[in-house]
Amino acid sequence: MKINYNYLKIIALCLVVAGLYAFSTVRNVTRMASVPDIVFTGDDNLFITEENVSKLLIQNQDGTLIKPKEIIDLNELESALNSSPMIKNAQVYMSVDGKITAEIEQKKPIARVSTNASYYIDDEGSYMPLSDNYSARVPLVTGFVYKNDLTNLYKISKRVQEDEFLLKHVVQIQQNEDQTIDLRFRLHDFIIRLGSLDFLDKKINNLKAFYQKTLKDSTLDNYSALNLKFDNQVIATKK
Repeated sequence: MKINYNYLKIIALCLVVAGLYAFSTVRNVTRMASVPDIVFTGDDNLFITEENVSKLLIQNQDGTLIKPKEIIDLNELESALNSSPMIKNAQVYMSVDGKITAEIEQKKPIARVSTNASYYIDDEGSYMPLSDNYSARVPLVTGFVYKNDLTNLYKISKRVQEDEFLLKHVVQIQQNEDQTIDLRFRLHDFIIRLGSLDFLDKKINNLKAFYQKTLKDSTLDNYSALNLKFDNQVIATKK
């Protein structure tokens, strides 16, 4: 009987390849995950630290992430991070060799409430706690403020953030009991009574025109209050 050595070589090669594949698969399955790499996107000012993020991840995994990678649920890790009131969005992924990376987008504060409670209003109108790590320079919100109803304050705070003139000058936003809004400027001691936020663009344009006119003739600081509540006019009260 003639032995076909080429056929035997092919069989042997297939067995070797299958063995290597099986070994690689077992090794990959049992590979341990690593300490997470934390990457912050966007603003360099950190309200939440790498240590805080790592703690959130570790707490979700019974105290350690150093475990076989196949038992780590990345969706659970993302949910744990996204549950933080400091985080706007988090994405967690793992490389083939078990390296975990968490990409963090922080919330962005646009106003700081200072009443019987202190916290930020973020750029989506949601609650955001203060941070021990960094304090944002944003307008102060005072008066009658309710955490479960920030709609009015979000609207005016967002308008301030989006307007170069207001962003430069406004340091305080006060909401009165009837939900009317008053503003205070950085370098002037008069109060600006916006009233309701109806016709807000028109009111702000009137304010800008009055400000430029009185600044030009050096009479701006002669007034204690500017009333913008009425249609298409500024009623100024002298000191």
